[in-house]
Formats: sequence, structure tokens, C-alpha cells
Amino acid sequence: MAEWDASLDHVIPSSLLPPFWAKFLVGFASLMCFARSYDGDFVFDDSEAIVNNKDLRAETPLGDLWHHDFWGSRLSSNTSHKSYRPLTVLTFRMNYYLSGGFHPVSFHVVNIALHGGVCVLLVDVFSVLFGGLQYTSRGRRLNLAPRSSLLAALLFAVHPVHTECVAGVVGRADLLGALFFLLSFLGYCKAFRETNKEGTHSTFWVLLSILLGAVAMLCKEQGITVLGLNAIFDILVIGKLNVLEIVRKLLRKDRSLESPGMLRTGGLLFRMTLLALGGAGVLYVRWKIMGTGPPVFTEVDNPASFADSVLVRAINYNYYYSLNAWLLLCPWWLCFDWSMGCIPLIKSVGDWRVIALAALWFCLIGLICQALCSEDSHKRRILTLGLGFLIIPFLPASNLFFRVGFVVAERVLYLPSAGYCMLLTFGFAALSKHTKKKKLIAALILGILFLNTLRCVVRSGEWRSEDHLFRSALSVCPLNAKVHYNVGKNLADKGNQTAAIRYYREAVRLNPKYVHAMNNLGNILKERNELQEAEELLSLAVQIQPDFAAAWMNLGIVQNSLKRFQAAEQSYRTAIKHRRKYPDCYYNLGRLYADLNRHVDALNAWRNATVLKPEHSLAWNNMIILLDNTGNLAQAEAVGREALELIPNDHSLMFSLANVLGKSQKYKESEALFLKAIKAHPNTASYHGNLAVLYHRWGHLDLAKKHYEISLRLDPTASGTKENYGLLRRKLEQMQKKNV
Repeated sequence: MAEWDASLDHVIPSSLLPPFWAKFLVGFASLMCFARSYDGDFVFDDSEAIVNNKDLRAETPLGDLWHHDFWGSRLSSNTSHKSYRPLTVLTFRMNYYLSGGFHPVSFHVVNIALHGGVCVLLVDVFSVLFGGLQYTSRGRRLNLAPRSSLLAALLFAVHPVHTECVAGVVGRADLLGALFFLLSFLGYCKAFRETNKEGTHSTFWVLLSILLGAVAMLCKEQGITVLGLNAIFDILVIGKLNVLEIVRKLLRKDRSLESPGMLRTGGLLFRMTLLALGGAGVLYVRWKIMGTGPPVFTEVDNPASFADSVLVRAINYNYYYSLNAWLLLCPWWLCFDWSMGCIPLIKSVGDWRVIALAALWFCLIGLICQALCSEDSHKRRILTLGLGFLIIPFLPASNLFFRVGFVVAERVLYLPSAGYCMLLTFGFAALSKHTKKKKLIAALILGILFLNTLRCVVRSGEWRSEDHLFRSALSVCPLNAKVHYNVGKNLADKGNQTAAIRYYREAVRLNPKYVHAMNNLGNILKERNELQEAEELLSLAVQIQPDFAAAWMNLGIVQNSLKRFQAAEQSYRTAIKHRRKYPDCYYNLGRLYADLNRHVDALNAWRNATVLKPEHSLAWNNMIILLDNTGNLAQAEAVGREALELIPNDHSLMFSLANVLGKSQKYKESEALFLKAIKAHPNTASYHGNLAVLYHRWGHLDLAKKHYEISLRLDPTASGTKENYGLLRRKLEQMQKKNV
């Protein structure tokens, strides 16, 4: 390998080869590429996995992490994605605890640091993969390929396809999985320090490597694949298997094949048995914890896996592999989501895209032939290990063993990209060895490093906010309904309903069964009083997905506005049937009953809402107001006090209770609550107006006059306040005349 490595001396100067400086350079490059994302927001999946994940909060017992999936749902639930990553969720929980809440900076900093750690570890991993495993008499591992290992690690550190893992907080699963994957591999290498005795190994380090592989799997599913890489490394590097020699002996029917060299090392079969049993044991335990039911995915998540024809499925799966390969080769078209029509299905071999998968297999077969049949033992080893590192960690995402919930996902390329960087480095070394234009190759390598670094910086900026992230996907995947949906949702959250409607309509046009887009569009149309179209959209949504509780509730709100009360009640009841703990639906059901003067039913519905969600301010307020309006002042006061104990700083509750206390002639207590509410919201006209009424009743006429005037200044159109103010002025004038 020394000859191959030396061919890169025009690219990597000797001053960078000492281990400390090599690792420092790689770590520095990795941090600089993604440092721009350190102060980004929680974006895309971060909301569900972190902000809305109850497993991060102190009130959730730590033991629950072992029974919940990555998103906080119980593994036994039918809706669970079966993403079992308790150790990753534990690090999120630690982040939340140490930073005192959901402060994204601390989460992003940890991700950036983890990527730096992975890149530094890869310097050692690549030195083993390129240079082999040799130790000094004192047990110190030799780095026989310092230039190759440094260049490959640099290529990995600055690869733009890693942006999703580093800049998106949920990518920590891949970062942690990769970290323990590499530690497991390096631990396996430590099992062979005593190289002076053939076939010897340390069983402790082999077992520790299996344990680290299990830890990697508890961070991200593909972590367990390290055991396969360890096995290939053992067979090729430790066992020195020569496939070419075995093939030749088979062709010659050589009897010496009965005892090939690889089997002479008695420890090899023992180690393979340990790896196999360890992997099987870990997978069995995981299977027992998760249950036997597979995750449920829909056709929009992975349309190829739902195709009836085996040929169509095979063609599309291979096309997806070629797209993944293209993202590694040319990572300029990156997208946060590749589902929902982003990649149309190939339905016949006449589709021109078949050329891409043909090109992929042409390259792969060429590399495999070189890896197995080359006369150069170093070339065979490097190509085989590089292909192993590229393919083995990718297998869980390949659809070969089970259906996955995505078409293409940049995050799953984090570990496989290490194999790609290894093969690319070997290719550069081979070019340098066989050409005289070494400066041109050096310029090419430096150009790739510079362009990739620049792309990382730009892409990290796009991941800092949802607005930039979603809009960046429009040019990459214009046919992706989810991209248009997310852009529309972001615009709606900012109050730009007109633009949001346009994107929601496009999402529904691209995917006529996109119920979430229909629901959100129906909501906006409802707010704009376009009730007929809103009802049509929401009715269609619940026809497509009958258990869509939110759409049923929104349909009920629209039907209530259209005075179709019986249909509205039925829609609310259906929503509650599909989501029993649905406080907002109980609140809306209570409003319906209040409109129908079914006061007892309304109070019961609102009480259910507050039981399910004690901080539901609107439900508490409506109960107080209804009881107040129906003359049940004592009960209204009791409900108001109960509400303020649960939500002590809610100014609207203070206002409602103050009105009740005023009517009960508890003027001092009422005044105190009015003043607290005004302090919280000093520019609310009704607060000043009702306080003025209190003072008017109480006999503090000057204070009443002051607050009437403030209220009218804030809202000159308030007729009730005008009338009361007029009465007060006449009373003051009469008093003034008497005094005169």
C-alpha cells in the first residue's frame, strides 16, 4: 500500500501527516462546514421528535424511553413507526435538561461536535482500511497509509450530503449510530494486537465490539450492520482470504481447496460464530421489545413498494439506488424530503431513466470484479472493504428485507458515504500513480474539497429555518406535494393566507389524496368564510381517511357555521370516537351546545376539555361566562377561582372572574383582578370599560370616568361604553348642580 499512498504526496504535504495534525485538520474542516447551523431553529421533523416529544420532559419516567419509539409513541401502537432509538432520545432529554428547555442552540452544537468526532475517528478507521492492521512489538498500531486516510477523512468531513444529519437535530440518530459503529470497528481491530502468534485474538475486545454494535443499533437501526463489516474485515485482512485463488482452485478442482488458508486460523470460525450469535441475539431482543407488527407506511411514503409488478418494484428500487449514488457523486440537488411524487415511478423498461440504473450496475460490477479478481492484493482488499463500507450500512434502507418509509433519504447515506470517500481516494491514488499530470489531479482534489465545503456552508444556511429549507426544495422537487404543503403551512403560520392557499391547492393538485393539505386548506377557507368549498374539501378528506379526527372536527366547525347543527354534532362525535382525548373537539362541541341553548351539555363538554387539558383557557372562560350569563354567580366564581389556580397568569380569566365578583358586589377583589388584567394587557378597551362599570357601581365616579375615557380612546365605536359614559356624565352634572 505504501506505493499507492505515496502517489498522493503531491496533494498531502508531509507536515500534515503526524496523527495530531491530521485529526486536527479533519476536525476543523468538519466544524467549519456546518458551524453556520449552530443557531438554527428546530425545523421539519425536529418538531415531532423533540418539541412535541413528551419523552424529553422530566415528568416522563426514564423507563418509558425503552417502550416508546423515536417520536414518543408506544411501540405497541398501530401508528408507531417502530423507530427504536432510546439512546438518541436520552441525549435529547439530557440536552433539554442541561439547557433548561427547548433552546435549539445547545441541540445544534452537540450535533456539530458529534460530526467532528466521527470525522476524527474516521482517520483511524481509514488508516486500517487502507494500510491494513499491523502493530509494533509494543502493541502500537502502525499507520501505513497516512495520506490516503487523511484525504478520505477530509472528503467525508466536507461532504454536503451530511447536512441533513448535522443541521437537522433529528439527524443525531445517524451521528450517534455512526460514532458507535466506528468505535465497534476499532474495538474489533484491537482484538488482534498480538500479531506474533498466528490466529490469536482477544475475546474481550470481540465481545466489546459486539456490545458497541448493539449500542449503535439503539441509536440508529443501521448501527448493527457493523458486525457484517467486522466479519468481512476479519476474513479479508486477518484471515487473508484470496477469492481469486479459490476460484482458480475450483476451476482446476484442486484438492487443497478442502483446507484453504482462511480456515487454518482456528480463531476465525470462533469469531464468526461470536459475531453471528451476537447479531442474532441483539436482533431477537429488539424484536421482542418492538413486537412482531411491522410499521405501517402509506403509498405516498414509498410508492414503489406498493407496485403490483415485481419487475416495476425491482426497476424502481434500483433507480433509487442510482439516485443515492448520484447524491454521493454530485451532492448539489439536495432536498429535505423526496416523497409524494418527487420521483415518479418507472413503469416500463422504455423509460429513459433506466439508463441510470444500468450505469450504476455497470460501475458496481466493474468494481466488484476488480475487488475479487485483481492480481494486486492491496487493490483487492481496499476495493472490497470500500464496497463493504458503502453497501452494508445501506442495506437496512434498501427495501430488500422490509419496506421503508421513504423513497430517498440523505440521512441514510451518512455511513455509506465513508465507503464512497474511500473508493474515491483510491481512485485518485490510482490516477496519480499512472499519470504524469499530478498537478492537475491535485487541483481536481482541492477543487472538490473547496466546492463541497462551499456547498455545505450554503446548505447549512438553508437548514437554519423552515422557510429557507422548504423553499430550497421547490427547485429540486417541484412535483413533491409535501414540499408545497410545507411552504403553504409556513406561510399560513405567518399570516399570509392568500399565498398559503395557492401552495395548498398545488399540493392537492399534485396529490389528490393529500388529506392534510385538504384539512389545512379547508381551515383557511373556513376563516375566510368560504364555507361551501371548505365543507367539500373536509368531507372529501374524511372520505379518504375516515379516522382523520382533526378533519372531522374542522368539518363540524364549518357545519356549525352553516347552521347545520345536527350534522356538526355528528362530526364532533366522530372525531372524539377516533381520538378520545381531544380537548379542542370537546371545546367546539360545547360551543355548539351553547348555540343551541343546551347549557348543561355545553358545561359538560367544556369540563371534559379542561379535564383532558387543564390549561385550556378558552374552555374555562366559556364556562365562567355561561354561568355568569345564566345567573349562577356562585358557581361561576368557583369555576373562575379553580381556573386561576391552574393558569394563574391568564389575563382573560382574571377579566371574566372580575366581572363575576363585581356582580356579586365583591368590589375590592374584583378591582384587583381588573388591574392585574390591565397590567398584562393595558391596551384592551373592554378591560378598562368593565373596570369603569365596576367603579360606577361602587361609587368611585372619578375613577369610572377615567377608565371610560381610556376605553373609548382605545375603541371609539363601543356603543355600550358610550352609553354608560353618557349616564355617568349626566350623573356628575346633576351632582355638580346640587353642590352649586
